[in-house]
Amino acid sequence: MITLQTADKALKSLYLGVVSDQLNTKSNAFLTKIQHTTSDVWGKNIVKMVPYGLNGGIGAGTETGNLPNAASNQYAQFTLSLKNLYGTIEISDKAIRASENNAGAFVNLLNAEMEGLLKASKFNFSRMLYGNGSGRLAYTVDNESNLDKLVLTLDSTKNVMEGMVIDIYATNGSTPVYAQRRITYVDRAAKTIKIDGSAPSDFINSGYYITVQNSKDAELTGLNLIFATTGSIYGLARTTNRWLIPYIKNDNGPISSSTVQTAIDFIDEVAGSEVDFISAAYDVRRFYLDYLALSRTNVDYMNLDGGFKALSYNGIPFMADRFVEDGSLYVLNSKDFKIHQLCDWRWLEGENGKILSQKAGTPTYSATLVKYADLLCEKPIGQAKIMGITAATA
Repeated sequence: MITLQTADKALKSLYLGVVSDQLNTKSNAFLTKIQHTTSDVWGKNIVKMVPYGLNGGIGAGTETGNLPNAASNQYAQFTLSLKNLYGTIEISDKAIRASENNAGAFVNLLNAEMEGLLKASKFNFSRMLYGNGSGRLAYTVDNESNLDKLVLTLDSTKNVMEGMVIDIYATNGSTPVYAQRRITYVDRAAKTIKIDGSAPSDFINSGYYITVQNSKDAELTGLNLIFATTGSIYGLARTTNRWLIPYIKNDNGPISSSTVQTAIDFIDEVAGSEVDFISAAYDVRRFYLDYLALSRTNVDYMNLDGGFKALSYNGIPFMADRFVEDGSLYVLNSKDFKIHQLCDWRWLEGENGKILSQKAGTPTYSATLVKYADLLCEKPIGQAKIMGITAATA
């Protein structure tokens, strides 16, 4: 007979390992290359001593002259807080009782819930990887022709998907003006979404932005923040630590091999970084394929870990990712990145180690996956980003 106890046991012993592996190795091609580690985690924070520059104890001199003065490695202390990453499934009491004498039906029920959780988690963790930690999905823009107050026009629908639960903030607000609204549809051609619930008191035009529920300023320290040129990162100011600023080129123009190679050469020359991954927007991948066709160059492909397939740029994986901004391309050394974590994915356990717990006031049970972690790049200067890439010219 299927009971809450057997469901708990299945989630813990059968599903946890599979889900953890899927999220760590099959969510995103770049994430698959990043090492996950529990090192340098102290309490709720990540504290890591990172070397930069060169050892200064080198010199030349005369046969009887003074030896070089010792000047050991330079170190900087990176500090950032562990982010709290959650994923929740929900099963009704009615569904459990309906399948209590049918193990196959219950397995199908759990499989469906876990597949839904995996799909949503992969989408959001990939999105966070290229985000800036703010949780911001998009800004709202004016749409005077809109007659439905539940419809929002966005500057981009790249980061949104039907079913997401979002909060809506005023641009300078610290609390949501509308909380936990579910996206019921996305019109990608018109760049609009529709939310559920009662209609807002007024049209939501410009001056707002949306985040995933409860996620404002709580997401991973993603590439968008690592590639900022001002402010601070990891507790250090970029103005006094210029090595924290990666190579960034704006308004590049038509794509070519020189486009990519210039960035690779720069970070090799300046930082000694060995590029092992290129991540591009979908339009940039199309531009690159067109460039190869125009130059009559063979297109080579690579099979990557996690089941991903990529173009090959001189033996370096060239991968398209939906979360890279249009017209942009990242040139990266994955060995400079680490996911520092308190532990790998775990189920939140309640009283007596129970995973499934009843939601107060409802006939449903929920289970929550959790991971406390953040992304750290040890050598920002060893990475590159090219923006403003356009189609190749004949």
